[in-house]
Amino acid sequence: MNKSGFDYINVIPLVDVMLVLLTIVLTTSTFIASGAIPVELPRASASPEKMEESLTIEMDGSGGIYLRSMPVTLAGLKGSLREVDRDLPVLIRADRSVELQPFVDVLEAVKALGFSRVSLQTEQRT
Repeated sequence: MNKSGFDYINVIPLVDVMLVLLTIVLTTSTFIASGAIPVELPRASASPEKMEESLTIEMDGSGGIYLRSMPVTLAGLKGSLREVDRDLPVLIRADRSVELQPFVDVLEAVKALGFSRVSLQTEQRT
């Protein structure tokens, strides 16, 4: 009996799988970077700051609160923030049409838990 080894390895299926994985990663990262919650940011004359990794809290036009793009209640937000490092910057993205009291409630909850690096994201006024 004559046993012969492989003369070559077919890498085309491997390339196909890697291209699919690359497409998924690029699509997901673009979605995360642009923000999942549709929020019309208020305008300000100051240019926006670039922040390193931060904890993002978003508020939509109806007053819904989202922590890391997941819907939460105000009590749920307080509970989730108790487990987070207090030195982590907190970025609040609130829709320009949100009422003032729900925004103040979220800001007060963040400040009461001891976060000192809190920012509000705005769009630059043109």
